[in-house]
Amino acid sequence: MKNIVSPLAQVSTEGVDLAEAIAQNLLTTNNVWMMLATALVFIMHLGFAGVEAGFGQAKNTVNILFKNTVTPIIGIVTYGLMGFFLMYPGFDVPGWFGFDGSGWSMFWFSPADADVTTAYADGGYTYWTDFLFQAMFAATAATIVSGAIAERVKLWAYLMFTVVFVGLVYPIIGSWKWGGGALDAMGFYDFAGSTLVHSVGGWGALAGVIMVGPRIGKYVNGKTIEKPGASVPLAVIGVFLLWLGWFGFNGGSVLSADPGLVSFVLVTTSLGACAGGLGGFFAAYFAFNRLDLGMVLNGILAGLVGITAGADVINPIFALLVGFVAGILVVLSAIFLDKMKLDDVVGAVSVHLTCGVWGTLAVGIFSTNPDHSFFTQLIGVLICGGVAFFSALLIFFVLKKTVGIRVSEEHEKSGLDSHEHGIRGYTIVYDE
Repeated sequence: MKNIVSPLAQVSTEGVDLAEAIAQNLLTTNNVWMMLATALVFIMHLGFAGVEAGFGQAKNTVNILFKNTVTPIIGIVTYGLMGFFLMYPGFDVPGWFGFDGSGWSMFWFSPADADVTTAYADGGYTYWTDFLFQAMFAATAATIVSGAIAERVKLWAYLMFTVVFVGLVYPIIGSWKWGGGALDAMGFYDFAGSTLVHSVGGWGALAGVIMVGPRIGKYVNGKTIEKPGASVPLAVIGVFLLWLGWFGFNGGSVLSADPGLVSFVLVTTSLGACAGGLGGFFAAYFAFNRLDLGMVLNGILAGLVGITAGADVINPIFALLVGFVAGILVVLSAIFLDKMKLDDVVGAVSVHLTCGVWGTLAVGIFSTNPDHSFFTQLIGVLICGGVAFFSALLIFFVLKKTVGIRVSEEHEKSGLDSHEHGIRGYTIVYDE
């Protein structure tokens, strides 16, 4: 007897196949965008290297570039060893500490079990993309510390700090919000990391600046002595590379290729950057009576840091305001740090800590989501800040008492390049 297929059953089957095809195509599109965003965040490491090498003195260029080369290497490996599984434990009950042991086992020993289907992350991306995108964020937090304590910190001490800070401190704090922990349950909001990445790194930088101390000759008889950077053009290139990378940093934090939300986030991100540059421009002019390029550059970064916490929930007009205030704050913060004799080579504390705190609190003021409150944001800032600062302080204290954290006076004066690396960053060779 010939089988007869019901027309209704055929339509139903075709409908299932069509739905599966659409879901798979969406996963592909979303995942391609997330991988592109990951690449953009990776470019930020080149931006950090340019900014730090540009603002640092020529005699320390190789040392600075060495740190900025090794930092993402250590950051990604350390995050793969433990950070990823500390940050995303999947709390059964929102708490303060967890570890996804099964994820660790799958990552290293059973990669075939990794979920690369539409069932993972609502079809936004695969397990592997998830890891790599988050690993780029982790390495960024350590790079922030590098710029603040440049030109006088021992290389091995910095690298050991990076292993502990990226491997333990950053992912544990991040899990409290992004891993579904206690801060997330409280209603704390940080879209792309004004607090969880930038101010956490900024608190680490502040602890490092305090423990390492200022560079020799930076503060003399109550005056701040400027130390000329090696290359202003390199610093400018670095800032624009960071701005480019921020499109992936914030745009990728949508966690899908949603055209409406991604484009909105990129607009608020750019507006924040522009307004930050203007804020730094005007604030520096009134404070120093000069057109200070360095403060305009840091103003751009300040605006980017400031808008990062609420790029998806703050309307464009208020994104301009958030960025402009951040640009002013970065100048005032830099002045305050110098008065306190806290020597920050690139202004990392002012950019990432001061403006990271401002941007997180701004969510409680300007967010379009009525569930976001200023008080909750403040509590989150205090908790994350307290843990990050005192953890970093403890790490630096232990390193200071064991291996030491500061180079010798002789090495600092003559430059770290020749003593630690045997080459200089800038050389002119004439044929005989």
